[in-house]
Order: sequence, then C-alpha cells, then structure tokens
Amino acid sequence: MNPFDPTLLLTQELLRRPSITPQDEGCQAHLAQRLAARGFTAQHLPFGAVQNLWVRRGQQAPLIVFAGHTDVVPPGALEGWDSPPFEPTLRDGYLIGRGAADMKASVAAFVTALEDFLERFPNPPCSLALLLTSDEEGPATDGTVRVVQWLREHGQIPDYCLVGEPTSVHTLGDTLKNGRRGSLSGTLTVRGKQGHVAYPHLARNPIHLVAPALTEWTRIAWDEANEHFPATTFQITRIQGGAGAGNVIPGEVVIGFNFRFSTASPEQSLRQRTEALLQRHGLDFSIRWELGAQPFLTGGTTLVRALQSAIGQVTGLTAQASTSGGTSDGRFLITLCPEVVEFGPCNATIHQRNECIAVDDLPRLSAIYRQVLHTLAFPEQPHDAP
Repeated sequence: MNPFDPTLLLTQELLRRPSITPQDEGCQAHLAQRLAARGFTAQHLPFGAVQNLWVRRGQQAPLIVFAGHTDVVPPGALEGWDSPPFEPTLRDGYLIGRGAADMKASVAAFVTALEDFLERFPNPPCSLALLLTSDEEGPATDGTVRVVQWLREHGQIPDYCLVGEPTSVHTLGDTLKNGRRGSLSGTLTVRGKQGHVAYPHLARNPIHLVAPALTEWTRIAWDEANEHFPATTFQITRIQGGAGAGNVIPGEVVIGFNFRFSTASPEQSLRQRTEALLQRHGLDFSIRWELGAQPFLTGGTTLVRALQSAIGQVTGLTAQASTSGGTSDGRFLITLCPEVVEFGPCNATIHQRNECIAVDDLPRLSAIYRQVLHTLAFPEQPHDAP
C-alpha cells in the first residue's frame, strides 16, 4: 500500500465531504479546479437543488467521456459504523467511508487517469470529458438526464461513455456492465365494498377478491433468459389495506409491484399482460404505471473490447459482460451516446455500513481507465504500459 498514491489521496479528499443526495459539498468544484490545470473547461449546470458538472478538453473526435456521481446515500445509524462514515479510515488494507465504492473511488480514478494520460500524451487525437451529477442516488430527475438534454442542445455528442459504477463482484475486473434491465413499477388499486366483518354478505372484500390473481401473477414466467439478459422478474413490493379497525372489511386494497425486464418483454407487453390477467379475474381495478428505465445493451463494441483489454492488462482477468443489477445513469446516457459501458470497484459493501474498497485496487482502477483512454485515442498503436 502506497499512502501517497494520488488516487488514494483524492478519494480520501472526496470522502471527507458529506455529499448526501442532492448535496455535492464542493466535490465538483474541487475536481473542476484540479482539471483546469490540465486544460479542461468547466460548465457548472445546476438544476434545482442538484449540482452537475461537465468539463471538456479538446474539440477533436472521438469524444471520450467518463461519467459518475458525487452524491452518496445516507450513512444510517452512526453506531453501526466502526469509524465515522465521513472520516476516511485505512484499516487492514481497506479504505472505509461512505461512498468509498459507490462511487468516489471511481471519480478519483477518472481524474488521476486523465491527469496521467495527459502527462504522457499532452496533445492526444481526441477530446476528453468528465460528467458528474449529485442526483444519481436520489430521484434522478435533475441530474444526468438534464445534462444529457443540455449536451444534445449544444451539439456535444459523446462517442464513448464509461460510467464508474461499482460493477466488480468478487475482485476488481471480474465484471463489467454492457447494459441494464429495464424497470417498470406500478401501483394497483383494487376496489371492493366496505362492510362489517360480521356481515360479509353485505360487503366485498378486495383482499379476498385479488388473492387468486396475485397467486397467478407471481407464478408467471414472463420470458426466458437469453445471451445478454436474465429472465424478466416480477416482485410485489407492498400491500396496503384496512380501515384502521379490526371489525371492518376494507373498501380497497393497494398493491405496489415492480418488473425488472429484458428486451424479450417490451414494456407495453408487460402492461397488457398484467391488465388482461386482472380483467380475467373480474376485478374492479386501476393501475398507475411508472417507467423507471428501458433496457439497453452495448454489444461487442469498441468500448467493450477496449475495457476488457485494459482490465486484462492490469489485472490478468477476463471481465465478464453482464446486464444484471439495478438501474444506473447509463439509461440516460445511452439516449445520447452509442456506446455506454459501466465498470468500477467491487460492489459487496455498497450502501452498507463500513462501505469500503481495497486500497490496492485504487491505482489499478486508475490504470485501467487510463489504458482505455490510450486504446480509444490511439487504436493503431501498441498498448500503453500499465
């Protein structure tokens, strides 16, 4: 462990800032100032309470973008932490702190990779950019999605975008994300007739009415896994009913649910199949639908190959391309950029107490990002030294 490693030092600096969504606590301004010394021009793009940053250097194609977020989830009860969550702590070869893995280490590695790359190649045949938001862990309404709109309006279209989400599972470099499943949520309201529990013949219990449909609903195989995506999954997330008294049959029941779906089951087909099932059971119902993300896939593209090559050079591993897990800001970036891939540190402790990253992974992560830049900027040249 090198206590003076630049990626470690910058990660520690970022971890000291309690940037709980949508707060940024000066992270972006600090990084913009640091990159200004390397010729980057900053655009600070606040929308509502959210801070966003776009820094770019050069006007030549291709435009290579690193993308991430400076916000973190709340630490929860402090007594559950072995050390204060916003005081970066080194212990047993790990750097501990809220946001260490998700994703301040990646942000720091982005910056040091850019600095190292430009130290070696002061005038590369490409443009470089960093996109940061403070709204990824929150509603995601005033963050990357708004920056994407701004970039489109200003004609700044990336050719490649590497998102620093923590994708590794067991060890740095074992997994990258070349796509994500879609997310479709809904709130189902089933109406009956309120009444006294002693006179059920005068009422219609919506919980009883919907129960057979729920049983069938949870047993449906929506599709099958394919080469790129796992099978679509369905989960009921809440059931609310009752009038506040034990002797009252409720007049309605409200059920929350979510689909994580692949390209094999388009959003509209999930809606239609769900509503057809409920109609077949003769229910008086309504559904409020909410589309969180469409599925996307970046196949065996230039960026995927460049990243797998860089990972192999630095770690010796062959990274598996995966589309599992939750949604990310990649769902917004793919609408602007043709190649979006996610790669970052191990995700075993993200959103947990004592969130951490292996200290030795920090310089390796930076080296991987730098090698990707080299491969994309100089596709005809031999690989850069790790």
